[in-house]
Amino acid sequence: MPATAPTWDPAQYLRHAGHRARPFTDLLARIEDLPADRPRIADLGCGPGNVTVLLADRWPTARITGYDNSPQMLERARRHTGPTPGGGHLDFAPADARTWTPDEPCDLLVSNATLQWVPGHVDRFPDWIDHLAPGGTLALQVPGNFDAPSHRLMRELADSRRWRDRLAGVLRHDDAVLTPEGYLAHLTATGCTADVWETTYVHLLPGDDAVLDWVKGTGLRPVLAALDDDPEARDAFVAEYRAVLRAAYPAREHGTPFPFRRVFAVARKPAAPRTADR
Repeated sequence: MPATAPTWDPAQYLRHAGHRARPFTDLLARIEDLPADRPRIADLGCGPGNVTVLLADRWPTARITGYDNSPQMLERARRHTGPTPGGGHLDFAPADARTWTPDEPCDLLVSNATLQWVPGHVDRFPDWIDHLAPGGTLALQVPGNFDAPSHRLMRELADSRRWRDRLAGVLRHDDAVLTPEGYLAHLTATGCTADVWETTYVHLLPGDDAVLDWVKGTGLRPVLAALDDDPEARDAFVAEYRAVLRAAYPAREHGTPFPFRRVFAVARKPAAPRTADR
């Protein structure tokens, strides 16, 4: 985790909810049928719960729990708690992805734009897959844009002479996630079959300083937390960062194009062997 854990702002995060939900729906589209008629599903890093509810649309009878370590996100997510229209149930609970293990076998464990915050997250894969039901699925999506200007410029500014003493070790580096080949190797090593791919979305963001507004909901959170006790310094950093973002992502007539690469993986555990008829 970063040296300063981010404090999440659900309202800021949800300002770009439509764009942020797109990768989740694309991930769900590649998940095959689950082994149980009333599947048990865990959403690890559920955030404000706005995409967790999409799991109930896909698997109406499922028992779904969203997990997150942010009290602010869980407070927002719990608005969705309760029975689902198809006869399932949706609830939310605190959990830390660095240590969390399912308390019962899962038919699907999904994690959307969370594991980039968890150093060494691939080391958790064997334990999570051990806790899948036979034929169950681990599905994940992580940003793959840590070398993009939005992140590179943030790290360069944090490491500049003015800021390095205040912000050393706060931000993640470009090795926060693996390559698609790296995820494929780790997942197949567990005995799963795996489908791994990457996609670059080009979001067209509305409004002034649109890329800054996006990262205020995610990647910039550790900096905002580290400087929270010094509003003058926080505003100065944001002003410097705003200037370099404007040059890197110029606004156009219909909005600001924001290329965003993401890495996806869907790993399926082998089904239980069938018992021969006697």
